[in-house]
Amino acid sequence: MDDLHESRALAGLIAGAERILLFTGAGISTASGIPDYRGPQGVWKTRRPVYYQEFMESEEHRKAYWQQKMEDAASWGAARPNPVHRAIVRLEQVGKVEMVVTQNVDGLHAVAGTSREKLVEIHGTNLLVECQSCRERTDPEPHFATFRETGTPPSCHCGGALKTATISFGQNLRTDELERAFEAADRCDLAIALGSSLTVNPAAAIPLHATERGTPYVIVNQGPTDHDRLRVVTLRIEGDVSAVFPAAVEAALDVTPGTAHP
Repeated sequence: MDDLHESRALAGLIAGAERILLFTGAGISTASGIPDYRGPQGVWKTRRPVYYQEFMESEEHRKAYWQQKMEDAASWGAARPNPVHRAIVRLEQVGKVEMVVTQNVDGLHAVAGTSREKLVEIHGTNLLVECQSCRERTDPEPHFATFRETGTPPSCHCGGALKTATISFGQNLRTDELERAFEAADRCDLAIALGSSLTVNPAAAIPLHATERGTPYVIVNQGPTDHDRLRVVTLRIEGDVSAVFPAAVEAALDVTPGTAHP
């Protein structure tokens, strides 16, 4: 199938669906200036992460963690939603989104306007800081300011250690968010994976779960994924998700290219 037919096929699936599960990975945020986590310049390749147990047990590791987050904020803090995020919001506006499940911690779906009730941030978000004791969530900026000024990892008013509200290596995923994601996979009538290598489980099992009921499953990614050879994949599009997906959404909704979206 050539590129034109693939795009038309994706648009047709979107047009015919009423409850779409969108599963997104780092590849959708590269157009916003955020490196692909597992790409050649991604964090996975360029530095060792601070593991959750290390963070909880060592002041030195907490300091290293906050230093890494400061570097991330400096590099990616100006990132804004791109056409993929906006196309997903557009689908929600017309009532076609069952759930957006993202592996990304950049918060760009929320910034773009995806509703909280339609969003599962499976690995958490950098837009909030969470106390590891009382679980209070707060704005990150005052804590970054404190760390810049003192070099001391910030702590909560209760005395607990503060970290961004993300899931660190070695930290358990939130079971309530996993349940929301899998329940949405049970209800959807189309699953689309965008910009993910689909290598990290249990997250990558979520769109696959939808196929157990015969739900069509589409993958759009630049580079191979772990699901490429599975028979349950209805359509596999190789390419830049920021070019492929927004165009397919416009075609599906019969929106004239270049028309301003609300």
